[in-house]
This record gives sequence, structure tokens and C-alpha cells, in this order.
Amino acid sequence: MQDGGKVIYLRHATTNQQEVDTGRLDDRAGQRNLSPAGIALAQEIGRAFRELRIPTNEILASPVFRARDTAELAFGKEQVTVTMDIVADEYAGPALNRMLEAIPRLLRTSAGPGMNRIMVGHRTPLELTTKQSFPDSVLPEGAMAVFKPGESTLQFLGTITAQRFIHSADVRR
Repeated sequence: MQDGGKVIYLRHATTNQQEVDTGRLDDRAGQRNLSPAGIALAQEIGRAFRELRIPTNEILASPVFRARDTAELAFGKEQVTVTMDIVADEYAGPALNRMLEAIPRLLRTSAGPGMNRIMVGHRTPLELTTKQSFPDSVLPEGAMAVFKPGESTLQFLGTITAQRFIHSADVRR
């Protein structure tokens, strides 16, 4: 990731599992939001990105509050572009086809020489569009799936949990 040329799909940070999703985008109270631990985790992920000097030139976030908040807490509101291109499937409504077309395109195209694209979203859209399974044991909340884009092929490089990523930054201080 430090060399650039990757697409980093970051699953939103830890949520309050007691909250229920209603599928209404602009209804924060009707969504599963970040827990206090998730807020702290998003901030730590951002710190780790900065300490590891991972270059980014595009940070995209789902408009669902848990993903949007993760991106804004980690990278700063001014750095984040909120887009329906990576919305959660249960919130997509008429934008479902747009999301199903956009995620593979974003994963397959480079963010530019020496740069990374970060997509802050949800597990199910990633599974739907890559045809790969990412259970909680592989991609828990706050974890990242890393891809090397290519026009004809997409290379999945692996996943890293938030805790392991943050630890990497801590040991490199």
C-alpha cells in the first residue's frame, strides 16, 4: 500500500449491533451507527494511514452513516467524496444497478501512479460484485480488502484487520 497502485476497500468501523437498519439514507436514527469503539477505531485507522505514509488521492464513501462517518473520522470530511456508487445494497433502491456496475469499475481502475484509492463501504456489495465471500472472520468491521487493479483482471491481494493495520503503524514509530 505504501507503494501505491492499490484499491483499498475498507469496511466501515465497528457498529452498534442493537440498532436496526430501516433502509432510509437520510435517517441516522434509523441506521446501525458506529459505536463509541467504532468511532475510536476509525480515528486510529486514519492515524495509521498517516503514520505509514500510505498515499491516497481518492477516498470514496457510501452515504450510509456508518461508512461515511468512518471515512470522515479517518481521513477528514474535506478529503471524502460520498457516492451512491458504493452504497449498501439494502439502501440502494433504484441505484442498485449503478452500484453493481460501479464497484467493479472502481476496483479495476488505477487511482493514478503511486496513489491508492480508498473505498469505505459495506461487505455485501463487495461480495456481490467480486463474487467472493468475505465473512466476518475474513473481513470484520474495520478491516480492509486490498486489490491490485487491472483493466482485464483484478488481483485480490488479501485482507488486513484494523487491529493488525494499526499495530503495523505502532511498531514502525
